[in-house]
Amino acid sequence: MKWFYPKGQLASSSWSVVIDESIPGWKHTGLRVAELKNSRLEIPADNRERLIFAISGSSFEVSYEVAGQVPAIQKMQGRTSVFRGTTDHLYLPINTKITITGDVKVAVAEAPAKNSFPVKFIKAGDVPVAIRGAGASTREIHNFGMPDNLQADRFIVVEVVVPAGNWSGVPCHKHDTYVPGKESNLEEIYYFESESKGYFRGFSADEREYDLLTEVRSGDVVLVPFGWHGPAMAAPTGDLYFLNVMAGPDPTREWNVTDHPDEVWIRESWKTQKPDPRLPYNAS
Repeated sequence: MKWFYPKGQLASSSWSVVIDESIPGWKHTGLRVAELKNSRLEIPADNRERLIFAISGSSFEVSYEVAGQVPAIQKMQGRTSVFRGTTDHLYLPINTKITITGDVKVAVAEAPAKNSFPVKFIKAGDVPVAIRGAGASTREIHNFGMPDNLQADRFIVVEVVVPAGNWSGVPCHKHDTYVPGKESNLEEIYYFESESKGYFRGFSADEREYDLLTEVRSGDVVLVPFGWHGPAMAAPTGDLYFLNVMAGPDPTREWNVTDHPDEVWIRESWKTQKPDPRLPYNAS
């Protein structure tokens, strides 16, 4: 199986990244990324729920038609880059025809779903921002697609910004076994943007084969089918960003993780450290 895809290897048609069930072993999550130059892209109605937002670029428009409803247009605000704060988001349910128009690098998180939930537009200023960790483990989380903040059927979607020289994904953790209230079974997509480069580590927690240690740069993708993963490290020469899309077969939509027993102590160490003063980043 292949779990690391350098920039360009997942390109299809006008999309620079397409992740779906055509990838062997991949079932529950999807992602599309494209760079529009005053152009448009269309996505036909199907069984996927979607969350649309700008990676970077100016304002753009999303025209959509939910099955059985009147067509609508949503104007979306972009951002200078992923390292300059939050951006607008638009959640669209299954059976929705979509057209994206503008001058923008756009991300479309996806998941096959069965139940339809209401369209939701989230303004940049309403995106919940959390600072997680402390010291060199401090990172900024944009929790726009968590169960507490977004009503959806299957997926969980977040952004993480890691300042230069810092570590994310610590303690090393996993979510590949459904234990109600304790651990979720979620496959996970990592899509990276970087001012320089970063590094990612993942390895199996059981007999299934998964072992990955790789350098990551802008446009690269890592897939986590199961197993332990972390850290994702930003080189001292620049900040690191990643978009996570998670979903799985569990009967409930939750994000519960198990920390690696050798790294549980890391959370305790944060109590004697201060958060990185570089965070949070401001929108511009």
